[in-house]
Amino acid sequence: MPELETDLDRLLAEDVPMLDLRAPVEFIQGAFPASTNLPLMTDDERAQVGTCYKQQGQQAAIELGHRLVAGEVREARLQGWLNWLNEHSNGVIYCFRGGLRSQTVQQWLADAGRPVARVKGGYKALRRRLLTELEQGFAGPGFVLTGLTGSGKTDWLARSPLSLDLEGYAHHRGSSFGHWGEPQPTPINFENRLAIARLKQRQAGIHGWLVEDESAMIGRCPVPLPLYERMQQVPLLLLEVPFEQRVQQIRHDYVETMQRHFNDDFDRLESYLQDSLKRLYKRLGDREWRRLSEIVSDAVRQQQAGFGCGAHEEWIATLLGAYYDPIYARHQAAKADRIVKRGEAEELAEWLAQQPEAKISQPE
Repeated sequence: MPELETDLDRLLAEDVPMLDLRAPVEFIQGAFPASTNLPLMTDDERAQVGTCYKQQGQQAAIELGHRLVAGEVREARLQGWLNWLNEHSNGVIYCFRGGLRSQTVQQWLADAGRPVARVKGGYKALRRRLLTELEQGFAGPGFVLTGLTGSGKTDWLARSPLSLDLEGYAHHRGSSFGHWGEPQPTPINFENRLAIARLKQRQAGIHGWLVEDESAMIGRCPVPLPLYERMQQVPLLLLEVPFEQRVQQIRHDYVETMQRHFNDDFDRLESYLQDSLKRLYKRLGDREWRRLSEIVSDAVRQQQAGFGCGAHEEWIATLLGAYYDPIYARHQAAKADRIVKRGEAEELAEWLAQQPEAKISQPE
């Protein structure tokens, strides 16, 4: 096994298991989907070493680190790393820059009879590679899928190998009702997921790309600027769906799916729907918001009593017709000249599959 792993693209595109030795606070801010955090030092220990470094220099900080992670503490952490490596035989290790922390753990593991490669440049090098992917990976031809709210754009995207699910990476469906009632990834982790997905595409010979029409923010995750700027330039595909079908799609996405997501906890479901509706308070005005809020509550009660989800369609249809559709019409007017194809789901899928940008070449 090599001492240093230098093929960053392979690590990222093949989801090679990576053992992150940084402190928990560093890991929380940003990491990679295939990484596991088993730190060399806790947050408090890292802070102590950092203070010592500033006040007394590197050698004193190293000596303090060895005192803090010694004896039973060292043995317990070493056993944790060995257990992880037993489950991930092809795993690698890294710290922030591929420096002292990962070198130390690498030596301890070698002494324990378990050699392992560490990533050259560590987290910083991997992160820099993904930032480069975001800068360069969308320079080629692409498409943006647009359509009225409730058109089922996210479901349609899955039909094409060109597609990148921005909402999936952001764990948010991109609207007032788009949150899942749980935290989103950090902006860094959102970027990492997206960049890895694009890297995998390009390595598979997929040069074109396709994303859903999004605002600059998906919940609390900003769309990376290089991609967002390209989204304002590339051709648009317009998915056309009848109004009633869109009502049914919204009911499925935000009522039925969320009922399952909350394990039939109707209190949580109503709280989710009411919180989402509250985000539209200023646009709806007090009277209309209160009216729709009562309809939502009544619909949940009927749902809980076993009468199905049909009562939700009243507030859904109102929001689509009176709120979402007018906003979309205003935004779409400025983009009309970029629409290269419009139609129903099958028609769009057949058209896109015939485009040169959708052809898959030999992998890079």
